[in-house]
Amino acid sequence: MTKRYLGNIITQNPTAPAGAYQDSAASGVWSLAEAFAYSKAGLWPTAGNAAPIGLFGGGTADVDYQATIDKIIITTTGNASDFGDLSSGRRDPHGVSSATRGVFAGGYNSSAVTSIMDYVTIQSDGNATDFGDINNGDSLSGGSGNSTRGIFFGGYSGGGVNYIRYITIASTGNTTDFGNMTTDGFSGGAHASSTRAVVALGNSGFSTSNIINYVTIASTGNASDFGDLTQAKDLTGSCNSSTRGIFAGGDATFNYNVIEYVTIASTGNGTDFGDLNEGLAGVIAADDATTGVFGGGFASGYVYRNTIQYITIASTGNSSDFGDLTQTKSRGGGVSSAHGGLAA
Repeated sequence: MTKRYLGNIITQNPTAPAGAYQDSAASGVWSLAEAFAYSKAGLWPTAGNAAPIGLFGGGTADVDYQATIDKIIITTTGNASDFGDLSSGRRDPHGVSSATRGVFAGGYNSSAVTSIMDYVTIQSDGNATDFGDINNGDSLSGGSGNSTRGIFFGGYSGGGVNYIRYITIASTGNTTDFGNMTTDGFSGGAHASSTRAVVALGNSGFSTSNIINYVTIASTGNASDFGDLTQAKDLTGSCNSSTRGIFAGGDATFNYNVIEYVTIASTGNGTDFGDLNEGLAGVIAADDATTGVFGGGFASGYVYRNTIQYITIASTGNSSDFGDLTQTKSRGGGVSSAHGGLAA
C-alpha cells in the first residue's frame, strides 16, 4: 500500500488539521513548513479563534416555562449540550449578543410577562446573571443588534405595543427608549447587519401581520417601512449574514414551513428561500453569519420538537438535519458569538 508523510509521521491514512479554531485537532508532529501551509489555507488551529457558539435559552414545551440553555457549535453538526440555566424559567425571551456576551430579555412566566433580563458569557458554560430590567410591556418582542447595542422591537401588554428599546450589551442596566415601530406588534422575528436592524412585526394582538420595519442601530428614532413578508405570520425564527436576513416558519394556526429572505441594506418584500423540514412555529434561531440554525419549534396541534436544522444563508434551498436539542422546546431566545450583526 502507498504510504504518505503528513505531520512527519508515516501513515496509511493521513489526517489533515480539523480547522482554524483553537480547539480543533491537528494530530501528529508537524514541520514548520507544513504548519505554515495549513495556516495560510485557514486550516491550522489558532489560539484565540474560538469556534462560533449558538445558545438556545428558555422556551416552552411539556415544561411550560423552561430555564435550560442549550449549546451548539454552529460549524459542526451534532446534538446540543447543556450550557446552564436562565435565572428563571420562561418562554419568549428575546436574545441579543456580542461576540462574548448573550442577553436574554423579558418573556412570559407563571401567567405573567416578566421584566427580567439576564446574561451569560458565551464561551463559558454556566448559569445566567442579572443584567437589568426590560419594560414589562416589551415581553414577546423581537431582538437583534450588533456588537455594541441590542434592540428590542414591540411587545405585548394586553395587546401589541409599538415601543422600541435598546441596551448596551457590554454594560448592565435597564432598557432605554429608542423610538417606535410603524404600528403595534409582538412575536416577530428580528435580525441585523452591523448598521441596520430589521424586524417582522408579527402579531398586533388582533391578527398576524406581514409588515417589516427597520432602524439604524447607532441612532435613535422611529422605524421605517421595509416591505412585506410573503405571508402574514408571527412566531418566526430569524437569523442572518452581514447582508441577508432570514425569516423561517411561523404562525401558530397554520404553522408554515416557508423560509424567506431579504437583503438587509435595501428595502423590499421577502423572497422565497426554501422550506423547513415541516411546518413549524416558534423555532429558535442562531447563526455564524454563514450558517443559519433553527432549533425546536412546534408543529400543528402543538406537537413540540427537539430537532435542529440548518441552512447556508448565502444560498437558497431547503433546510438539512443538524442534530437534536437536549429537550423539546419552542419559543426560546437565540444568541451566538458570531452572528451576521458582528460581521463587517
